[in-house]
Amino acid sequence: MTRAHTWILARQVANGSQPLLVATVGSKCRSMREIMRVAKRVDLAAENDECGSGEREDELLLCNKCDNTSFDTKKRRRDTRTLEFSKKQRRLLTHIPSQDPVRRLAQMSLLAMAMTSHNLEYNNDTYNPSMAHRSANRSSFENGRIQVLCKEDVEILKNCRALYIRREFPPLVVAFEGYTVEADVPIRDMILIVEYADNVDYIRNREEDDCDSMMTLLSSADPSKILVACADRLGNISRFISGINNHTTYNVDKECVALLVANRDIANGERQYYDYNGCEYEYPTH
Repeated sequence: MTRAHTWILARQVANGSQPLLVATVGSKCRSMREIMRVAKRVDLAAENDECGSGEREDELLLCNKCDNTSFDTKKRRRDTRTLEFSKKQRRLLTHIPSQDPVRRLAQMSLLAMAMTSHNLEYNNDTYNPSMAHRSANRSSFENGRIQVLCKEDVEILKNCRALYIRREFPPLVVAFEGYTVEADVPIRDMILIVEYADNVDYIRNREEDDCDSMMTLLSSADPSKILVACADRLGNISRFISGINNHTTYNVDKECVALLVANRDIANGERQYYDYNGCEYEYPTH
């Protein structure tokens, strides 16, 4: 800025007027007024789509000609999703068997002892020809809440089933005289622990059954289509996890399956439970 420009600014300040700012480009100077005269106008006020009014936003909350709110009121909406909804958007994780062969052998021995004491045969299949046929299990019959597994989660389920076939179980131990399951190592949140794999039967055939480990598999508006999973002859470690009803069944290839999934991080030695009430709220668990 030259001395002449400095003198002009000083004189304007002394007179109480607004300084006339200047911009220098090379050796030429242009006043701010000249720049603003040729610059394109940018309207910072938000105009209403219908009436074009963008004046007095602090006073005009709602346009009389339309129902669009002003720019000042369009704030980002808070995420009001529930925790349950958020959980459902997360992906399942495959369980990691114990790497120590001694610990794995101890886990399998305790499971075998518990199953022997209950006269159970180990099995991961859920259908017996003398009971409900596989075709009776259709997710379209479900009358309650059911969660559809995405493609990635279905692959996780297949991996877990393959691990169980190879006898590579999750790190769990059956304790307390064969009635309770505890974590043998820390288990991460969203780990798919086990599929509730027991004999599937119609509930009409189990009305007088005193089995203490019966899982509702398919809840239909038609009582003749209601299916339950019964761990009275065949089963796996899910038979010994405390509880009798899963909160949410899963739709896998248009069939209802009951999966026990960790809903939080589980510490070593922590006793395992799953929802006792399901959708029926018949048992005081709180």
